[in-house]
Order: sequence, then C-alpha cells, then structure tokens
Amino acid sequence: MSTRELPTYCRICEPLCGLIATVEDGRLVRLRADKDHPLSRGNACPKGIAFTEIQNDPDRVLHPLRRTASGEFERVSWDTALDEIGERLRALIGEHGIDSLGWYFGNPSTFSYSHTLWMVGFQLAAGLKHVYSAGSQDINNRFVASELLYGSATSVPVPDLDRTDFLLMLGANPLVSHGSAMSVPRVRDKLTGITKRGGRVVVVDPRKTETAKLFEHVGIRPDGDAWLLAALLQVIFAEGLQDEQALRRQARGVRELRSAVSRFTPEATAGITGLDPDLVRTLARDLARADSAAVYGRTGTCLGRHATLVAFLVDALALVTGNLDKPGGSVFGKELVAVSELSARLGFAGYGRNHSRVGGFPDVLGTFPAAIMAKEITTPGPGRLRALFTSAGNPVSSVPNGRELASALPELDLFVSIDLYINDTNRIADYILPATTFLERDDIPLPFTALSPTPYTQYTERVVEPYGEAREEWRIIDAIATRIGVQPFAVGPTRPLGRALSSLRRRVPRLASARPTPPLLADLALRTGPYGDRFGLRREGLSLRMLRRHPHGVVLADSIATGVLRNIVRHKGGRVLLDPDEIIIELRTLTARPADPTYPLRVIGLRELKSHNSWMHNVEPLMRGDREHAARINPKDAAVAGISDGDRCRVTSAHGSIEVTARLTEDLTTGTIAIPHGWGHTGGWRRANAAGGANVNDLMSTDLADVERLAGMANLNGVPVRLDPVS
Repeated sequence: MSTRELPTYCRICEPLCGLIATVEDGRLVRLRADKDHPLSRGNACPKGIAFTEIQNDPDRVLHPLRRTASGEFERVSWDTALDEIGERLRALIGEHGIDSLGWYFGNPSTFSYSHTLWMVGFQLAAGLKHVYSAGSQDINNRFVASELLYGSATSVPVPDLDRTDFLLMLGANPLVSHGSAMSVPRVRDKLTGITKRGGRVVVVDPRKTETAKLFEHVGIRPDGDAWLLAALLQVIFAEGLQDEQALRRQARGVRELRSAVSRFTPEATAGITGLDPDLVRTLARDLARADSAAVYGRTGTCLGRHATLVAFLVDALALVTGNLDKPGGSVFGKELVAVSELSARLGFAGYGRNHSRVGGFPDVLGTFPAAIMAKEITTPGPGRLRALFTSAGNPVSSVPNGRELASALPELDLFVSIDLYINDTNRIADYILPATTFLERDDIPLPFTALSPTPYTQYTERVVEPYGEAREEWRIIDAIATRIGVQPFAVGPTRPLGRALSSLRRRVPRLASARPTPPLLADLALRTGPYGDRFGLRREGLSLRMLRRHPHGVVLADSIATGVLRNIVRHKGGRVLLDPDEIIIELRTLTARPADPTYPLRVIGLRELKSHNSWMHNVEPLMRGDREHAARINPKDAAVAGISDGDRCRVTSAHGSIEVTARLTEDLTTGTIAIPHGWGHTGGWRRANAAGGANVNDLMSTDLADVERLAGMANLNGVPVRLDPVS
C-alpha cells in the first residue's frame, strides 16, 4: 500500500485554511488541519475536514451524461458529448447569433483560478452577453460601491483586525462563516484579540449571533442598515467629530454627502432601525473618537433593498472618521496580480459597460442579476437566452423564486451543466459534464491576497488524480470554445494578454511550443505582479517554482501597508468620491417600506456551522448531531401566532410560502424570523429527504422592481412575511 501525506488548502470559503490530505493508493482517505500552515496553524472547520465525504461520494457524477427522450440520463463518451454540444451550439449561433448563448457560474468557481481564467477568457473572446453569477446573491453591491467610491470595482478595503481598537461589524457572523470579503484564518482569535488588548467589537444584527454573543450586540431591525449608517454620519457631522484633515487629503464631495445625510437624525431613524437615539449617538461618538476603528459589513448588509448604498456608507463612515487607509482602520491589500490596473487599462471587469436586455440592469464585472435569468429565457425578442451553461452552481436553489427559473429552463434549446452532482437545476439539462473537486486540480488563490490583513499566498498541486472521467472546468470550457471556433484570450479586451504570452514564447525557448494553460498564465502573472520575481531579477519574488518550494504557503508581509489610497483611487485627482449622483439621489429619496398588517414580520437569512448550501448535504459527519432546518422566532412573535417551540409553522410572503419547524429564542429582535438558506433541495441526492427543510428563497421575489437597481442584488433580507401554525 502506498500512503502519502500532502499539504493543500480548503477552498470552501475565504480563510483558505491549510489542510493535510492523506492519500492511499491514489484515493483520499482523510483530511486534517495543517499545523505547519503559517496562518491557520492547525485550525479548520468541520466542513473543510468533512470534504473527504464529497471527494469519495458515490453520488458524484463521474462520467458525461446525456438526457434521453424519456427524461433519464445515459452515460456517453466525452467526445460524443462535446461533439454533439458543439454541433448544436454552432446551429444555434448560426440561426440566432452569439447573443443567444449564456453562462451561470456559482460561488465555488471563485476558488478555482483556472475555472475563472477560462470563463473570463471565453466570455470576452466570444462576446457573451448573457453571463450571470452567484454574486448577485452575495457581493456585487460591494464591487459597485468600490467603483463609485474609488473608480475601481475590485478595490475592497478590509478591517485591520490586528491593529484596530474598535471594530463595528454589520450583518456578519464570522464565528460561523469564518469571514467573507476578507481572508482571515483563525478569525475568532483575531476578534478576541481586539478585546484582550482593551478594544471593542460591536456587532449590529437583528439576531444575537454566535459572534454577537461574544462581544457587544446592537439589535437593529431587518434592512435598517442604511438608516443607521446615515444616522451615524449625521451625528458625526453635526457634532464636528469628522476628521477634517483626512477629508481634505482623501475625499471630494464631502459637502454634498453631509447635506444628504442631514435629515437622518437618530430620532428620525429610530422607527426604522428600532434603536434608541441615545445609543446611536453614543455609538457615533465612540467610533469617531477611537484611536483606530474599522467598519465592516457583509452578507446581511448585501441583501436588503439598498445594498449598494449600505456598502458605500460603510466606507464613507470609515473615511469621515479618519480610518480609511490607516493602521487599525479599513485598509487595502496589495493584489497578487494587478487585476485592478489590468481592468482599467484593458477595459474589462468594470461596471455599467453593458445593460441587460430585460430590466436594463448594469453589468457588474461582466455579469447580470441572476434573478432575471428566467425572464431572459421566456421574454421573446432579439438576444433571447436560448442556450445556457452552468458551472459550479445550482441557481434554481440559490436565486429568488427558483420555481420561476425551474419552469423556464425547459424552454432552452440547449442546457449544459458542469458539476459534481445532479442537482435541482441540472436534472433537466441536456448534458451533465463531470467536474473535478478542488482536491483534483492545482490551485492558487489569486483574488484573495488583497483581502488578507496578513498578505499571504499558497500554491497546491492536485493531491489525487481525477476520479472516473472527471475533468477540470477550464479544460471543458476550452473544449467547448474550440468547437465553436473561439480561442480564449485571442480576441477582445484580453488580446494584449495573448500578445504578451506570444512575446514571452519568443524570448523563452522552453515556452516556444507551449499553449496557454492556467499554470503558464498564473506563472506569468505572478512573475510580473507586485510580488513577482521579475523572471529572476528579484530574489525570493513570487513564481510557481518558488511557491512549490513552500508547500504550506508564504507570508508576504506582516500586515497590509497603509498610505496607498492614492494608488488605489482612479477618479480624477486621486480622491475618493463621496457624492456620486447615484448615492446622493438614493439618500435624498430613501423611504421606509410601508407597513403591511398582512405581513407584519421580516425574514432574514442565517448561516450554520455545519451546513454549506445544498451540495454538502450528502456529508454524513455534518448530517449527524443537532442539525435541523428550523426557523428561529422570538417567543413574543410566536405567542401572537399561537406557535410553540418545535411546532410546524408556515411562513408566507406576498410571493410564496414554506413550512418549517419553529425554534423559539430570545436571540431575535421582535418582528424578525431567521431561516437558514441552502435547504429544500429535491433532486439528485441519496439523502435529500434526510436533509429535508424548505427553500427560504421561495419567499422571495424576482419582480424587476424588487431587484436592487444599482447592482442587481436579490432582495433576500428584510422581506415582509406572516407566521401561521400548521395543524
């Protein structure tokens, strides 16, 4: 028996915790936390450790599948599947044009550099218009806020946890989620470190989350974040607590912002936020007077009706208090690859360069709101979506009103899915193509170094060969592109990258016959990036060769450098723009949602430590124990509805209804119901019924008026509902 132990890292979420994979005779038998990883230092969550179950799951799709006339799937060869897909695509493009072709990619694609590279290369080279992602259910508002503030959508500040004295956290529960839009292993230690050195952590959330229980909790009403942030700014301006020196040095548009927030006094906003005006004033003063302070908002703030405004005000608050680009404040990491600079020069990965056919929504990093996909399929006219590819995603489960999308998908002329499983989305696909897991491919976390307060990176080789006939996504995308005559990176905005590669081939003999591959492009990007070795001119600079010598990863600096804001901002004059028209108009017109006695409560999302969306519900170690799909309800609200702990209850919105188990808890502010996402799947899994539950997104709307206008974000938080007992 041959046994190997190989260092790698987890690609489920942003901390990227180090793992050790034990492989026997080519098969994974165990994952454990890597004690030699310089940041995670032997820490990993249950989901990462349990990925062995996904790797070895007998339910994985390991061979290409083709849908038959009877609706079942049959196994076919790769050549058959790809040739037939290519033939059908060419016919569709010939009749309806390339505008009829679309792609949806899910969150796991962000953690695969090769998948992302080839998806973007194919999109730009082919000129795809219909591109959608999980970002409109997660983070696209953050990118739009950065574009408005800094002129750079991919420049996202992160809290300097190691040096801050005061952390204001909104809509985030990092003790369970491990942090998002920041890459911080051992985040619990980082947060408790703030209080141990005499600082404060204040958590603003409608629920007293696992994180809030350790620190200070401010129980805001659902979707009240915009009003609270505006009120904090109003107090700071009114009481002269703003950092005038920072404003003169870093910003323009201060007067307009100050005027726009002047009506949001703590008294005027109390009815919406549910917060005592004195508490809001004290919070504003403490934040402004702290020696250093960081403001951080995440998923809970991204899914309300004013998601982009909230993300904008988070950074504006940091700047106004003098804590943007300051040690201990909200700081900017150095990108491993100069994505922001390349985007600006080459004209891709921006905002609002195109608008959707349905609804006229601006694109965000080349993608449109996933909530409109169904309407793009069913709405007649030129550019109608007729052929769809999905990769690493299950949008029927993750978008609002998945029933609408499930009904629309059969109208496609061609539907192809690249995935690990048969799921609720692809069970009606024409073809399902088996993808590798993250343990069956090489990887480097190219986007995440800039999100780490301690700049760090790691390269991993695959630890096992692909099981069955599974292939890496980039190879599948490349094969499909080839069959319709498209060469990723050969045309469009990425043409300069292709030219650079051609030039490199001419100058480096060993690369003369090399074709573009992800490792080749990654090595080129690393060597020429901010930390690169400049092809041997900089000792200990980054290259794949150097990273292979450090399999547990490399710390690039002790902490993020500050004083870099002028290098980040791409607006004229190098100053942060605090008064873009889009934001000032929204502040001037911001009004509360009218009360509706039919739906007196508000539903919010909830993340669980042992659940990570539908694709991990086949994992036995996570299925054991106390995991159940239940709505958390304040006892006062339950009493009004006549519901006791453990009862079945019905939660109804204007758009749908679900049944769940009621769990009563004082952790919820009155008027709030919290329901975990990622449940309610019905297709493809052996133990789907054991997972059970209902899809909270069935309560949500895809009406165009309910999709956030600036970033196309789905409204998944603060949605009005009512609660009824189930007899």
